[in-house]
Amino acid sequence: MSLDPTKFADWQIAEEAEKGMKTVYELADKLGLAKEELLPHGHYVAKIDYKKILTRYEGKPDGKFVDVTAITPTPLGEGKSTTTIGLVQGLGKRGKNVIGTIRQPSGGPTMNIKGSAAGGGLSQCIPLTPFSLGLTGDINAIMNAHNLAMVALTSRMQHEFNYDDATLAKKNLKRLNIDPHRVEMKWIMDFCAQSLRHIVMGLGGKMDGFMMESGFAIAVSSEIMAILSVAKDLKDMRERMGKIVVAYDKSGKPVTTADLEVDGAMTAWMVEALNPNLMQTMEGQPVFVHAGPFANIAIGQSSIVADRIALKLGDYVVTESGFGADIGFEKFWNLKCRFSGSKPNAAVLVATVRALKCHGGAPVPVPGHPLDPCYKEENVGWVEKGTENLVHLINVVKKAGINPVVCINAFYTDTEAEINAVRRLAERAGARVALSKHWLKGGDGAVELADAVIDACNEPNDFKFLYELSTPLRTRIELIAEQVYGADGVDYSPDALAKVKAMEADPETSKLGTCMVKTHLSLTDNPNIKGAPKNWRLSIRDILTFKGAGFVVPIAGNIKLMPGTCSDPAYRRVDVDVETGKVKGLF
Repeated sequence: MSLDPTKFADWQIAEEAEKGMKTVYELADKLGLAKEELLPHGHYVAKIDYKKILTRYEGKPDGKFVDVTAITPTPLGEGKSTTTIGLVQGLGKRGKNVIGTIRQPSGGPTMNIKGSAAGGGLSQCIPLTPFSLGLTGDINAIMNAHNLAMVALTSRMQHEFNYDDATLAKKNLKRLNIDPHRVEMKWIMDFCAQSLRHIVMGLGGKMDGFMMESGFAIAVSSEIMAILSVAKDLKDMRERMGKIVVAYDKSGKPVTTADLEVDGAMTAWMVEALNPNLMQTMEGQPVFVHAGPFANIAIGQSSIVADRIALKLGDYVVTESGFGADIGFEKFWNLKCRFSGSKPNAAVLVATVRALKCHGGAPVPVPGHPLDPCYKEENVGWVEKGTENLVHLINVVKKAGINPVVCINAFYTDTEAEINAVRRLAERAGARVALSKHWLKGGDGAVELADAVIDACNEPNDFKFLYELSTPLRTRIELIAEQVYGADGVDYSPDALAKVKAMEADPETSKLGTCMVKTHLSLTDNPNIKGAPKNWRLSIRDILTFKGAGFVVPIAGNIKLMPGTCSDPAYRRVDVDVETGKVKGLF
């Protein structure tokens, strides 16, 4: 079979490429790992012992650090994951010692509409099936740790409802006086199950639980997933695990996992999950897959631990931030880099002509429906108009003081005039521009992009945060809204305003980072508004505290912490060859 992405589905290409992939032992040799640092899960996936590696390479200088982000996503997709893998392959073609660090996909979008985010065409992370279906069990560990906290919370509420203080004291329990109307956590599962967003639990007798409203969020929105993303080591994770606020008592004081005495057991579930997973590109470069928090409802970054290892083992490290630069890059910039201390050398902004047409006025595509024929016809006017979104985000990257490289992710329907329009307007905005054909040609199609990234990394930069942690919380929210999203200001619901004032008055909470929750489909809080709109204000309806992860979470618009499953989900096309056991239909 010829690996031709114009003729075969991604899963078919991955299946064929997997016939010639390297074993984890070969990858470990290439990385210079000692035998005891490799923890195999079969022959083609492994965990790696982060602590031993970091101890051995403690004094080695870090390699170059590159973040891949994108324009504001549209239903067409921009190919950010594909570009990340393609850039790793392109740098490999240039003879560079390069490592990719990417997130683990959630089962929700994998079985719904987005796919597994393994890349596409000739730029994929393989083997595809374990990548897409649970990998080495990290998300399962997160679900167990998170839901154990919910078990501890709900059982404690039941016991406090059923027993007086004297009886509780006999059981070595002190009344926490939890307010059932101020429970912050929900249960989690790793699917998009909209029917579980709002539930009533504890029905039955007094031994069947405490009856109250509750619900489910998707696993990758869990604070524990965010902790896996930002923790530097096991000690750091253990400390963070005890700070998770699960509820408030009736006097308004936070109730934490440490108060429930469940934080140690939660950490026990997570010990193995703290080791990153080793996989590879279709061309054999190593890829560390670790952590997978959503970007629109969490921090949206792969782990700091994986980056730390990669920066010691590689000369170039290519990571990816979820969704567009207004969300994923902003959190990479102001949260992940602040927590890790790592300084990026360059950022890649991915754009497609098709998506720019959508931002410029073309009919917004509906997933699962045929693409409007206008997307295959030249329309330079739409492209130029849509490039306003790209230019806005180029300027966002420049505000961080680092060097933007625009990647025009090529499609065969793009015309020379449309590509030239993007190149001209992006260069005018001060970015390097590269046309890349990695989807069609793999690393050979990404050498122009690789060269542009190498140039950007060799240029000194002046990386700086948008705000300091001493900046008042409302000022930080306004800075992000105005400087990153392009809003004229911020409006708060009465509940959100009360919460933000209380947080500003708390010496500890006021110094936490700021992790915005917003739709990924628009610079605004309205997913239907495309381009780079002017004259609008951001609406904050709620604000949560992720004290363990180290940030507060302002929620804009009507974003849901549990996505819904569409009418034509991907699971309808996933099956198994009963003769070989191979999974078919993943993408």
